[in-house]
Amino acid sequence: MPIDIILDTDIATDVDASLALALVLASPEFRLRGVTCAYGDTDLRARYAAKLLALAGRGDVPVMAGTQQPLLSRRPVYWEGHEGSALLAPGEAVDYSREPAVDFLIRMANTHPGALHVLAIAPLTNIALALLRQPRLPLAGITLMGGVLRGPGRLDLPIAEHNIVCDPEAAHVVLSSGLPVRMIPLDLTTQVRVTPAGVADIRAGGTPFQHAIAAQIEAYPRYQQQGYANLHDPLAAASLIDPSLLTMQRARVAVELAGAHTTGATLAQTDESASTEVGVAVDGPRFERFFTGRLAAAR
Repeated sequence: MPIDIILDTDIATDVDASLALALVLASPEFRLRGVTCAYGDTDLRARYAAKLLALAGRGDVPVMAGTQQPLLSRRPVYWEGHEGSALLAPGEAVDYSREPAVDFLIRMANTHPGALHVLAIAPLTNIALALLRQPRLPLAGITLMGGVLRGPGRLDLPIAEHNIVCDPEAAHVVLSSGLPVRMIPLDLTTQVRVTPAGVADIRAGGTPFQHAIAAQIEAYPRYQQQGYANLHDPLAAASLIDPSLLTMQRARVAVELAGAHTTGATLAQTDESASTEVGVAVDGPRFERFFTGRLAAAR
């Protein structure tokens, strides 16, 4: 049976969120119940997501705008400035649902108790607000791209990962909720990427959606600078499709909320009784082949 999921996303900033949506749409293992947008200009994010869905012929999937500010509004919102470019014309109107994202999350969880999974690839504000309103929200689980372990040899990584540090209080709510959580950290997602050869394979699929996805990769500033884009969010999605791509370890994960230099850091300690699983290894080459193959073959 397909996995019922809601995709909670900050789509339109880093291209990997668009690539995660593309992987979800290309995967029969998923039944996408809706897309909720978080953080910053969520109207722009919702219009962006709705346009991509329309290009994929999936205008049936509802898109909701969510909370714009972090849970406690202690930090300014990070905004790169290129959001929507190469897909949305300035001020382009694209219809999406006017139901608030948090209301949708709660309604869908209660409509499908114990069956709905949230794929969380954004700051966790929407999900935290849903849990604060209904602490026993009957979700099957949450898979999140977020956190960083900074294991041996990874001092190049930041102390705190973007999705967590943008709203560490929300991350604390989610990771202490007792719900089953799968955390795919930056340590793994920086090991996987899409290159120009992969972009060419995706574009060769020939559909308007595949052309749009390829163009979004090429327009992404970091892709232009590096010659590749990391597949952060798609790896989180793939962990649900084929768990054998990753090695997971059960651990208690705490979020630092008040450190002078470490706010947003994720501190993991092995605990086989914990409700959280943390990714500790990935078969990068196999995942990259899997990802490109799925998107190139999508129809």
